Amino acid sequence: MLLTVPELLLLMGGFLVIATLYSSVGFGGGSSYLALLALVFVSFFAIRSTALICNLVVVSGSSYHYLKNGHLDFKKFLPFVVASIPMAFLGARFRLSESTFFMILGGALIISAVALIYQTVRAKKSEEISSNYPAWVTYALGAGIGLLSGLVGIGGGIFLAPVLNHMKWDKSIKIAALASFFILVNSISSIGGLLTKDAFEFPWMEGLGLIVAVFIGGQIGIRLSLSKLTGNGIKIVTAILVLVVGVRVLLVNGLQLEF
Repeated sequence: MLLTVPELLLLMGGFLVIATLYSSVGFGGGSSYLALLALVFVSFFAIRSTALICNLVVVSGSSYHYLKNGHLDFKKFLPFVVASIPMAFLGARFRLSESTFFMILGGALIISAVALIYQTVRAKKSEEISSNYPAWVTYALGAGIGLLSGLVGIGGGIFLAPVLNHMKWDKSIKIAALASFFILVNSISSIGGLLTKDAFEFPWMEGLGLIVAVFIGGQIGIRLSLSKLTGNGIKIVTAILVLVVGVRVLLVNGLQLEF
């Protein structure tokens, strides 16, 4: 084992909390898994691979519940998915330095969070208006965010959801459902990219414990989302999570500042 039993249990607790929070807004938690794993794992490949597997576990459960409750609109989601899958695969094949990887991730998260906060604060509390966009916009967004998600090793929903909420693409619950499904397909594609480059490295002893933790957390979070959170509530939680993670990843992991 790479970790002692107490260290693993502590990490599992952190992953359970992350999965609960992130799944409540349709995310898998990959960005925060990356930040925690960077503290305990030496291998950069193990960090990316483990985060993707945990992402996959959480959003598989979330996507099932969104589908069951009628929030997954495959016809409307298809352009995002079709454009993103090959780009996520290509992105995962690039070998970035660790500092570049975390700087890209942190910067992208901060920008998307600030945009969502601005949009949410300006909106009326009851406002859940949907706008129509030409098809090429959805394909372009899917491709761009798919590439970015492959580069940094997460599913990409944490980039996509703030942008779509800012654009008022659809109701918040629909965007959360899309983010979850988007993360699902792109996590699979990114894992494929890592496997073809012989860059997939999963520590099975620690990984199995983390899978159990995120599965439990994910099931708790998605049930909270479907029963408790309003549209603006989902946006606010999304924005706060994205901003906190973005700042931490950029400063601590990217710029390697100590506090």
